[in-house]
Amino acid sequence: GAARPSRPGPPPAGLSGSGREAMAAGPGGGAAAAAAGGPGWRLPGRVLELVFSYLELRELRSCALVCKLWHRVLHGDENSEVWRSLAARCLAEEALRTDILCNVPTYKGKVRAFHHAFSTNDCSRNVYIKKNGFTLHRNPIAQSTDGARTKIGFSEGRHAWEVWWEGPLGTVAVIGIATKRAAMQCQGYVALLGSDDQSWGWNLVDNNLLHNGEVNGSFPQCNNAPKYQIGERIRVILDMEDKTLAFERGYEFLGVAFRGLPKVCLYPAVSAVYGNTEVTLVYLGKPLDG
Repeated sequence: GAARPSRPGPPPAGLSGSGREAMAAGPGGGAAAAAAGGPGWRLPGRVLELVFSYLELRELRSCALVCKLWHRVLHGDENSEVWRSLAARCLAEEALRTDILCNVPTYKGKVRAFHHAFSTNDCSRNVYIKKNGFTLHRNPIAQSTDGARTKIGFSEGRHAWEVWWEGPLGTVAVIGIATKRAAMQCQGYVALLGSDDQSWGWNLVDNNLLHNGEVNGSFPQCNNAPKYQIGERIRVILDMEDKTLAFERGYEFLGVAFRGLPKVCLYPAVSAVYGNTEVTLVYLGKPLDG
């Protein structure tokens, strides 16, 4: 389709008085006016929502700190015009129109998922992130293992994300977590994620858990565990309070894979070896219990 503008157009003609003044103040200008006791403080919630729909995420974070009303307008409805507008500007059309984000029900959640997606600056030189913003493509490079980390890591809280392969696994296909120090490329076809003490991984090919260059047992711990099927979404659950990493498949909890994780910043990560294979990762937010 046609390219979308990076920002909406000028303030609507129907918006007058203090609403136009706040919008004319530029990004975050309404917040500054309100903090100073200006007219923006008294704007009705619907007008505030319209003004906020012209701002970027960094500016919205500042606005949410101004007062309880502004915080409520921004976070009360995760499908409000504010988040719809921001999603339309920062997410690719493919991500919004396909089933990539089918398990992320709100527009605020979709924006959050985009900001937690694979980093284009923190991956192997042999991979690239597709235009949809969520899918890694590994180029057909011989004798290389290639990985990628997400833009944002976690040192506290509980977090869940989905990962799935959209092509052959090859001999090694690992999902898990890594610190910023873990390598994202190496020679040969190896289990890169889990090859040192800076990463933890589950190899979907042979159902082995990997850390510090060693196999930490099979996973899931059951007889004749089913092999991963292409396109199957695996849910990864990182609990930085209990220091555990667990996995789900088809909403079936497979168990805790790793315990005793260090209190450092950990990033969702993958590593792959098969040429032209693709891996998609979508951040879901706080995991649902039960």
